[in-house]
Amino acid sequence: MAPARAPGSPSGALCRQLLLTLAILTFACDACKTVTLHVPFKLDAEKLIGRVNLKECFKSATLIHSSDPDFQILEDGSVYTTHAILSSSEKRSFTILLSNTETQEEKEIPVLLEHQTEKRHSQEKVLRRAKRRWAPIPCSVPENSLGPFPLFLQQIQSDTAQNYTIYYSISGPGVDKEPRNLFYVERDTGNLFCTRAIDRETYPSFELVAFATTPDGYTPEYPLTLVIRIEDENDNYPIFTETNYVFKVFENSKIGTTVGQVCATDKDEPDTLHTRLRYSIIEQFPASPTLFSMHPTTGVITTSSSQLDRELIDKYQLKIKVQDMDGQYFGLQTTAACIINIEDVNDNLPAFTSSSYVASVEENRIDVEILRVAVQDKDLINTANWRANYTILKGNEDGNFKIVTDSETNEGVLCVVKPLNYEEKQQVTLQIGVVNEAPYTGSSRSTMNTATITVNVLNQDEGPECDPRVQTVRIKENVSVGTKNIGYKAYDPETRSSSGIRYMKSNDPEGWVDVDENSGVITILKRLDREARSGVYNISIIASDKDGRTCNGVLGIILEDVNDNGPVIPQRTVIICKPVMSSAEIVASDPDEPIHGPPFDFSLEGASDSEVLRMWRLTKVNDISARLSYVNDLQFGKYTVPVRVTDRLGLSLVTPLDVILCDCVTPNDCTIRSGLSTGIGEVILGKWAILAILLGIALLFCVLFTLVCGATTGAAKKPKVFPDDLTQQNLIVSNTEAPGDDKVYSTNGFTTHAVGGSAQGICGTLGSRVKTGGQETIEMVKGGHQTMESCQETGHHHTLERYKEGGQHTLDSCRGGPIAADNCKYTYSEWCSYTQPRLGEESIRGDTLVKN
Repeated sequence: MAPARAPGSPSGALCRQLLLTLAILTFACDACKTVTLHVPFKLDAEKLIGRVNLKECFKSATLIHSSDPDFQILEDGSVYTTHAILSSSEKRSFTILLSNTETQEEKEIPVLLEHQTEKRHSQEKVLRRAKRRWAPIPCSVPENSLGPFPLFLQQIQSDTAQNYTIYYSISGPGVDKEPRNLFYVERDTGNLFCTRAIDRETYPSFELVAFATTPDGYTPEYPLTLVIRIEDENDNYPIFTETNYVFKVFENSKIGTTVGQVCATDKDEPDTLHTRLRYSIIEQFPASPTLFSMHPTTGVITTSSSQLDRELIDKYQLKIKVQDMDGQYFGLQTTAACIINIEDVNDNLPAFTSSSYVASVEENRIDVEILRVAVQDKDLINTANWRANYTILKGNEDGNFKIVTDSETNEGVLCVVKPLNYEEKQQVTLQIGVVNEAPYTGSSRSTMNTATITVNVLNQDEGPECDPRVQTVRIKENVSVGTKNIGYKAYDPETRSSSGIRYMKSNDPEGWVDVDENSGVITILKRLDREARSGVYNISIIASDKDGRTCNGVLGIILEDVNDNGPVIPQRTVIICKPVMSSAEIVASDPDEPIHGPPFDFSLEGASDSEVLRMWRLTKVNDISARLSYVNDLQFGKYTVPVRVTDRLGLSLVTPLDVILCDCVTPNDCTIRSGLSTGIGEVILGKWAILAILLGIALLFCVLFTLVCGATTGAAKKPKVFPDDLTQQNLIVSNTEAPGDDKVYSTNGFTTHAVGGSAQGICGTLGSRVKTGGQETIEMVKGGHQTMESCQETGHHHTLERYKEGGQHTLDSCRGGPIAADNCKYTYSEWCSYTQPRLGEESIRGDTLVKN
């Protein structure tokens, strides 16, 4: 430890000097003492919480920075929150950093945020927050005030000014935000001033924040929110939403029918007299009578009369007005135009320009226009209320006329669609009516206007008339040739006589009749047959007058039936399936009319001792059919059975039936027809059986053609010589399911191989059969006295290899080397012809069967 020094020593003097210097430095930094701000627990974003006097701490500061990112410091010392803050502790602190970039000098101002009142001793007195010392004061400014400016508004005061020096300041829109410098406050007095006139429609109110601070930066009061309201002045005219309104309403509308609604707006303060609007109609054109009214507050225009008539006036113009101040005379007002178009309804019937019309038309004319009638209609042109629909009410019972509307002129066009006959009617009277397309809505009791048209039919010198066009006569079918009968008759429409009219036939299908040129009488040229023409025979007739004018007609000859046809059995062949059937039903028919037809009698034709009666029996089923059955156990085959059928009048006819007794289940299965004389069966083949036979024959020809071609090719190469021991060779059947090398072992060193479809043998292959991929070949091995086992014991192991060199096959033996194959090639036909007689022997010595 160092010894203690006396206070009067030099070192003690130095210590006192240092303490004095430290005290002076501490006093110089009093302006940067901690600043305390009183804030609530919850702070909104961008909220001003207080102001710090930065100039007193560091006047030359160029950079201002907060150590806490939750707070932002402005140049005037205003402290704002950067986002919403909810503090859980009673105190929170941060530091304001001040620096000068030129001198590199820095200073700090500690800031303490408190949530409750703390004691602060200054000049031995305690500052405490008192209730209701710092409260908002209502304030307003008249809109468009004329001053004088600056205009005093009010004074801001804090109760703490009684004991301390308080500086007042404000911030917000109109101070340090747009519109800037509109308000200011005197620092020492708290007097608030306005510097210029304000438009309420642009800025209806201002929300300022007032601060009360001590010279050392302490804020004894919370920041005060001060709302300055701008008092409205009636300086804006009400304005219609449209300059010209256009509405429409139907004519004859009832009183109170809504026409339309107008609307206006006012920028002045809502819910005041300045924006309380009244609507009214100033003027109507045409002025009389007054037809419209307007609701004063809603602007709805309605009809005040039911006398709207589009045919008189189709459009009205209104001058309308809107006025604020609830319509008082000193209120501001604006006018607009309103056009009301009157819509048409069908309240006027179309009317004919004349009540009667006269027209004329030549007889026999069709599709010709004979008259046009016009109407008048006051309704709107080219609408459904104006377009006319014409109709013929009376006089057109025969359908000779029709009336249509001309879409261009709206006229009614009367046309003849069916020829008129002067000789029958010389004049026709028509009653026509007209209505509109749209239903009538007027007050008239009559809904249709009518007129009368008299049509005069003009006579025309016309040719003969075939009336009726189709005429008939009745003639018996057995009438003799040369018989005459009445024929076709045409008339002169002028005289109603047939005199002077000539006839000729234009079509006579069978050439049965002749037509007299002058009278039209017909003569029978051939025997008539009712059954051939289904009972009616038609002849086409041409009638002409002396001037060559003609008409066409048809003469229908109705052929009356006579019993000239016996009943027959249409189905001449009858099949009886003997195992399952003992009879068959036969049906007869008669081409004559029913009066000459059934009921029929059926009987077998033949003598009493004939074979037909002994073998067959007929049993009647009904009026037109009978059942034919065999009596004895007849053989299968074909029989002829004559059957006589007699109609109700006794006319009969014999029909020979071909009856087939068949071994079948159904008649369609019958395939054998037997002849009674020969007894030899005849095979009946179906189409599929015939097709199968043809295909088999074609396939056989293909196989034979292939064999012949192969034999010819082999024979052309070299003559074939059979060895003496050919019969002693082994036949080996080899079944090879897939292409490959067939291996056969032999003691004599020879191997054999399949030839293929060419039927050529290579080194003893002739005679053995090998199946390779669906192909049969033959193998033969010489020296057949030894078996495969003996071959293995002697060590001989021969392999057959087939390959192509220059289109020729060679054999390679394991030990014997290559052997020419030409000496052992034989055709299949030669092999068969040589060995076939020998294959019948009981045994073949040394045969070995090998299956691959």
